[in-house]
Amino acid sequence: MTTLPDTLEMAIAQSVEATKAALAAGRTQLQIEILFPELKPMPVVQQYLDLFPELGTQFKVFFADAGAAALARRDWGETPYTIRGVNELLEPVQPEDEAFVFVAPTSVEVGTVEKICGLAGDRPCILLNPKLQDVSIVGIGYAGRQLRERFLDLLETCYYLRPLEKGAVFRAYPSAWQVWWDNDDVAYQLVGEEESRPVGDRLDRILAKVLPAQAQKKGILQEMQQMIRALTQ
Repeated sequence: MTTLPDTLEMAIAQSVEATKAALAAGRTQLQIEILFPELKPMPVVQQYLDLFPELGTQFKVFFADAGAAALARRDWGETPYTIRGVNELLEPVQPEDEAFVFVAPTSVEVGTVEKICGLAGDRPCILLNPKLQDVSIVGIGYAGRQLRERFLDLLETCYYLRPLEKGAVFRAYPSAWQVWWDNDDVAYQLVGEEESRPVGDRLDRILAKVLPAQAQKKGILQEMQQMIRALTQ
């Protein structure tokens, strides 16, 4: 079982291994979410690619816009792979391409990302810290539901790490989703496992097992639930 990482570097290394495991299992449309506040995606993806030579050299790295792609080309120097904005190329998918990596795409780019993933066929498409489900853009009606059923809900989250106030929600493929908690006596213990990402009431029930009884009596639990719901939206 993969343990909760204690450094960002460890998390990135774990995400590489989780990606490899998912690809070996035949999953090709993957997402990685390392959700530390104010985390900059560019150094994360650079370390990720450096640790993943098996991805090959004939692949494309797409940023949300051409400006971010240009900045990456400047900072990273010569690379064997192509770096572009997701809307920058008229024909983003070529026969020689082996894989596609998307860096923090937003719901503004969701249509283009879906199109590229569709054209990629069975070639790996890896989304790092995507922000594709802004309901103000994707929508909550029929069109939004169709997009989720057609594309968003089919993405396999092969690695996920979201910190809570004293714990984390964690998943490294092929393991189950896990909730870890720091009880002050032993650093970070596994307190719950789920087959799908625990959110809302399901996460509340797991955390209720480890929160002090006095906190529940004083209403702190309710405040905690509200905070967690906000984090998991």
